[in-house]
Amino acid sequence: MLDREFARLLARYKTWADRLTFEAVAALPAGEAERGRPTLFKSIVGTLNHSYVVDLIWQAHLEGRPHGFTARNVVPHPDLEALWPAQQQVNEWLLAWSERQSRSSLEEGVAFRLVSGEAGTMTRGEILMHIVNHATYHRGWVSDLFFQVPAKPPTTDWNVFLSDCRSGKP
Repeated sequence: MLDREFARLLARYKTWADRLTFEAVAALPAGEAERGRPTLFKSIVGTLNHSYVVDLIWQAHLEGRPHGFTARNVVPHPDLEALWPAQQQVNEWLLAWSERQSRSSLEEGVAFRLVSGEAGTMTRGEILMHIVNHATYHRGWVSDLFFQVPAKPPTTDWNVFLSDCRSGKP
């Protein structure tokens, strides 16, 4: 399914897209990132915190340890200035983790318990795809919230990332 090179590319994409998103959110007028909005996670920062928490949960699953979360909608970092370094740290972990993978390690099954308590099993490669896809999904929510500001959201499409890679940008 996945090999190390593609795993690395996916981790690099997530890191790139998160950076563009956080830069764009930081450039919004003061208070807009934290302003309450009609969305499940209450604000742009709330949505970014959800994505961060889910990254931590799956990191713990990949490391075979408990994650300690009882909900996915907690806000460990209510301000963007604290959330961004924390997100960078988990993204750096994912980049380093992807460097250590092989086709066979990415095909290994990982047993876990969801926050709901339900048991599951996925391969390491499937977990990586979920981490990247989940973050992309919620960056889409954040982009939609930009229109409520109103502001133009960043372009974080996979094809733009690949084009930037080929031109030596990220």
